[in-house]
Amino acid sequence: MQRLGRSIRSRRKAAGYSQESFADKIGMHRAYYSAIERGEKNLQIDTLQRVCDGLKVRMSDVLKDAEE
Repeated sequence: MQRLGRSIRSRRKAAGYSQESFADKIGMHRAYYSAIERGEKNLQIDTLQRVCDGLKVRMSDVLKDAEE
């Protein structure tokens, strides 16, 4: 989960969002979103899709990055 969180964090930063502004954009509490980036949450597919939609990236790309 930590590698997935790092992949998400990297993409969020590249898109120019703070954690708080991105969490607001996707309708998620900032503390919960922060835990996702730290790898502390086991994500359901629909939650991961929500994050990926907000970042405008394919879920498969984020998962591939996390594998490497």
